[in-house]
Amino acid sequence: MLNIEDIKGFLPHREPMLLLQHNWLDEEGRACGTYKVSGDEFFLQGHFPGYPVVPGVILCEIIAQTAGILVMDELKKGALSLFAGMENVRFRRMVRPGDMVQTQCVLLRASGQLIKLQGAATVDGQVCAEGVFLLMLQKKEQ
Repeated sequence: MLNIEDIKGFLPHREPMLLLQHNWLDEEGRACGTYKVSGDEFFLQGHFPGYPVVPGVILCEIIAQTAGILVMDELKKGALSLFAGMENVRFRRMVRPGDMVQTQCVLLRASGQLIKLQGAATVDGQVCAEGVFLLMLQKKEQ
């Protein structure tokens, strides 16, 4: 299991946008991750005052960051993993401070720079967000 410092070795994200605390590949080759919502995150400051809820796009970002371990070698060479699209994304449960978000991603297809994966985020075994995510590996422009 990789911790935050290990994850920084291949993901280019840094605080406050590094949204994984642990990342690993399970015995079946699925990318897995965890993120504990503290309540102090920048995205909760106005979403919503007095009743903080993690925005759905942040859950999608956590899922995408989880997939980074699947393309770790390319990321270590300097590639960025950018969203190229999302299909059939559904949000099924609110995520609030104190929740432990667990993520899983399965690689569906890799074709050149395009990565297609099925991903989900859960809390206490209940699906919060799920969908198909398209990521594009792109070299950083100088």
